[in-house]
Amino acid sequence: MKVLLAAPRGFCAGVNMAIESLQLALDRFGPPVYVYHEIVHNQFVVHTFRDQGAVFVDDLAEVPNGSTLLFSAHGVSPEIRQIARERNLYAIDATCPLVTKVHLEAVRYAKEGYTIFLIGHEGHDEVIGTMGEAPNAMVLVETPEAVATLDVPNDAKVAYLTQTTLSVDDANRIISRLKERYPQIDSPPKDDICYATQNRQEAVGILADEADLVLVLGSQNSSNSQRLKELAQERGIPSFLIDGDHDIDPSWFDGVETVVITAGASAPESVVQQCVQYLRDSFQAEVEARTIREEEVHFALPRELRTVSKP
Repeated sequence: MKVLLAAPRGFCAGVNMAIESLQLALDRFGPPVYVYHEIVHNQFVVHTFRDQGAVFVDDLAEVPNGSTLLFSAHGVSPEIRQIARERNLYAIDATCPLVTKVHLEAVRYAKEGYTIFLIGHEGHDEVIGTMGEAPNAMVLVETPEAVATLDVPNDAKVAYLTQTTLSVDDANRIISRLKERYPQIDSPPKDDICYATQNRQEAVGILADEADLVLVLGSQNSSNSQRLKELAQERGIPSFLIDGDHDIDPSWFDGVETVVITAGASAPESVVQQCVQYLRDSFQAEVEARTIREEEVHFALPRELRTVSKP
């Protein structure tokens, strides 16, 4: 068996920043450090931090007044920030800067009187936070078919934004429908879908043509990881989204000669290497690294942690 190890894969700059932020907060302030929602959508990462004293909450009522609180990489609404202030919480903002960019665009468009179509998935933490910036001006659009049923006049002043972790192809299908119905529609000068999401999708799209099977390391609630799995499946290649080697079914590899392994932007490299080792041990797999695009992006730590260094 041959394993093609895709690059780029795994942690993006936003995830690296958020994880480093939580680790520094635990080191500096000691447990418990409360985190609003999961720090990133990866069960391995969440369980590791929970063991160190991080407490993940979905309601700030669970956080004692005066505690240390970290906002996850997915961002939060202004309402959540206000509640944190009212509860006298020491809030550390680990929102990915690319998500913050979308929030700022939403605020700008709302102030200018636009109706904003947010292309994304209902219930996703990032979508909830973004829509909270301008709840009266935003309409969620999840599918191309939904465009025809939008209750917004065809001549309205409209703009669109996108969740940062979407499939580029899926987003473009919705954008095309929006432009057909609303030729005047405005959009930001730079795409909202993040560089890491696009790069990982590009790598899978290229390498899947050589594969009999694709393994994507990531959790089921990770939007960008789900998109990687779906991208391979759309090309007719069996693909599985797994948290680690413990999720592998040996029967998947019957008749398989070439496997592509990649990882979503919130999956740690350690779980990738465990899966690689599993295939080496089980199938005498030979591993070939394939780098499709280099990444050198780095995001600064939150302001609240920039003077903090690990002991």
